[in-house]
Amino acid sequence: MSQESKPAARRPALRRTLFVLLILFILFLALFGGMIVGYVVLGKQSLSGVFHWSTWRHVFDLVFAP
Repeated sequence: MSQESKPAARRPALRRTLFVLLILFILFLALFGGMIVGYVVLGKQSLSGVFHWSTWRHVFDLVFAP
């Protein structure tokens, strides 16, 4: 009875890395979708305003104002 030697544990590491990248991608899409729904649909603003730094600076100032 000889035991078959397993190849290096490279495959599970690759699979875990791809899984983590997939989760990060899904989270990024959820963030992007939430920004669009909140700013464009609920706020009735233009889509291009979502990508301006001044917009998010203003939101930050509103949330964390003393």
